[in-house]
Amino acid sequence: MNTEKTKVHITDNYLLNPTNPIEVNLVGAGGTGSKVLTALVEMNHSLLDFGHPGLQVRLWDDDIITPANLGRQRFAESETGLHKSVALINRANRWSGSNWKAETRKFQKDNLGNMPEHTDASIYISCVDSVSARFGIADILKWSHSRSYHNKPKYWMDFGNSRYSGQVVLSTIGEIRQPQSEKYDTVAALPFITDEFADLLKQSGEKDDTPSCSLAEALQEQDLYINGSLAQMGCSLLWGLFRNGLTRYRGFFHNLEDFRTYPIKVG
Repeated sequence: MNTEKTKVHITDNYLLNPTNPIEVNLVGAGGTGSKVLTALVEMNHSLLDFGHPGLQVRLWDDDIITPANLGRQRFAESETGLHKSVALINRANRWSGSNWKAETRKFQKDNLGNMPEHTDASIYISCVDSVSARFGIADILKWSHSRSYHNKPKYWMDFGNSRYSGQVVLSTIGEIRQPQSEKYDTVAALPFITDEFADLLKQSGEKDDTPSCSLAEALQEQDLYINGSLAQMGCSLLWGLFRNGLTRYRGFFHNLEDFRTYPIKVG
């Protein structure tokens, strides 16, 4: 008889029973980030309907909207020349009556090594293109966790992709206290992508950040629906933390070319 318990991570209680909206830092407003923001608007509306205080999102991106961004990313021709973060947040606030914030700068240390302001949040979501940006975010999150204040950061969800494939990895920022459970084998810490897959990330190299001149050129780097597919599935994982109070999975690998998805189990 197999008596082995299922390994799960039980959601931090603050996310389930907060007194104020859950603060979220979304880093990146491009192909994936623009679609993740839309999913967060839907999630916020749904949480409010359930009596939850909802989300308070701050979107970080210093990029300007160009014609190459139209079509694959969630921007209109009339928004060309605006900051991506400003255009998206203004649209989200008009639609939902929220007061979310836009940052027209990168989520990174400055040239003197100082941390950016307004970094405090419970959930961090990264949709960035480069390996160095991921490691930079990891450094900031480790620093934030080490600070002594009552509302420590809880989770980091990282989205990454190539042309047809990608992955989403959910991490805890430090250990999340787990309740005693007779039914489950609870897991308090979920590793950072930069720790667990450090060698793989370094081998993948840096993405060329030269802007694409056209949508056709951009689609040679990332196919039309890979970003949206990852955004929907990743935000479903995050939604499950709120609605189910636990998760058996901490991410997945996804290939849109042959429609295969491999879950990453907790434990």
